Parts: sequence; C-alpha cells; structure tokens
Amino acid sequence: MRTFFGMILGALLLTCGVYLTDSIRTSGAAHGQVAQTSRSIVNWDVVAHDWNALKTRAHEEWTKVASK
Repeated sequence: MRTFFGMILGALLLTCGVYLTDSIRTSGAAHGQVAQTSRSIVNWDVVAHDWNALKTRAHEEWTKVASK
C-alpha cells in the first residue's frame, strides 16, 4: 500500500513540477519578450484534449456497465 501511495504521490509531484516549470518559463511577466522564443516541455492543449477524451470515454463505459 505504501508503494502504491508513493507512486501516485510521485506522479502528482512530477506533473505539478513540470507544469510550474512550463508556466514560469513561458510566462510573459517572468521574462518579457524572451518568453515568446522559449518552448514549453509539454503541449498542455493536447494534454487537456486527451484528458477530456479519457473522461468522456470513462463516463460512457460507466454508463454501459451501470445500465446492465
């Protein structure tokens, strides 16, 4: 149980760290004009689209299972 909790916590910390790093690196307030030339580590628009697709599919599957 501790190992499973540690893996979940590690994944959350990694995701939050990457998000914060991307936010600071690409923020116009943090770096002025340089922010336009720096690239983010993760394409967060794609992540948001994939996350919404996953939620939609999970909801559809749950509806199928619950209706039986």
